Amino acid sequence: MRFSVTPLLVLALALFADTNRCGAQAPSESDVSFKAAVDGSEQRYVQLLFGDYNAEQPRNVLIALHGHGSDRWQFVKDARDECRVARDFARKHGMIFISPDYRARTSWMGPAAEADVVQIIADVRSKHRVDRVFLCGGSMGGTGALTFAAMHPDLIAGVASMNGTANLLEYENFQDAIRESFGGTKAEIPAEYKKRSAEYWPERLTMPVGCTVSGNDQPVPPDSVLRLIKVLQSLNRKVLVVFRKDAGHATSYEDGMTILEFMFSAATTGN
Repeated sequence: MRFSVTPLLVLALALFADTNRCGAQAPSESDVSFKAAVDGSEQRYVQLLFGDYNAEQPRNVLIALHGHGSDRWQFVKDARDECRVARDFARKHGMIFISPDYRARTSWMGPAAEADVVQIIADVRSKHRVDRVFLCGGSMGGTGALTFAAMHPDLIAGVASMNGTANLLEYENFQDAIRESFGGTKAEIPAEYKKRSAEYWPERLTMPVGCTVSGNDQPVPPDSVLRLIKVLQSLNRKVLVVFRKDAGHATSYEDGMTILEFMFSAATTGN
C-alpha cells in the first residue's frame, strides 16, 4: 500500500517545532480531577511539569486563569500571546504550571470559583514541594487574578493581570454570566460585587502586582486598573503597569513577559 505522508509529516514537524523550540523538552501534562469541597461536584485543572522534574526540589507554581468563554485548556494549548507567554515563562523558571477551569467558562471568580482555586493550591502543595505560588490571567482571568489575590494575599506571592478589570461594581459587560456566578445582580448583592473588586481593597495587595491595560479595550476598559495602580504606587507597593494607549483587548508577548518577569523578580529577589 502506497500513500503520501508529506502533508502529515510537515504538520507534525511544525507542531514539534512550536512546542519544543530552542530544544525545550515537551512538558509532562496531567488533566487532574478533584471533588470540590464547596459542593461535592467534580472539577478539573491541567498540570504541566517542565524539564527533568525532581519531586525533592522545591518549585514555584504559576496558576493561569482563562478568559471568558474558555476553559482550562486555553492557557495550555492556545497559541495567542497571553497564553504562550505564560507557558514560556513557567518553562523558563522551571515552575509547576496549573490551569484550572475555576468552575465555569464564565465564572468571573465567583464564590465557587474562589473556593476551587483555594482547594487547588492546597492540592498542589500536598503533592509537590512548593515554594511560592504566582497567579496570572487574561481578560476574565486577569480580573479573577486581581480578585483572588486581594481576597487571599496569604496564598499568592505575585500577580500578573492582562487586560482585566478591578471594579466589578462599575463593570457593565457580561452581566448575565456574572450574575449567575455571583448569585445575583449588583443591585441585589452589591456587597458581593464590591468584595470581588480589587480596587476597593488595595491594602490587601501586599504582593508584587503587574498589569497590562489597553486604551481601546472595549470588552474590559482599563480605567479601574489604572486607578488601582495609582493607589498601590501611593502605598509604595511593588507595581508595574504597561499601558498601550492605542491597543485593543489584547496583550503582546513582550508586554506579558515584562509583567511576569517583574512580578517574579520583585517577589524572589526584591528587585
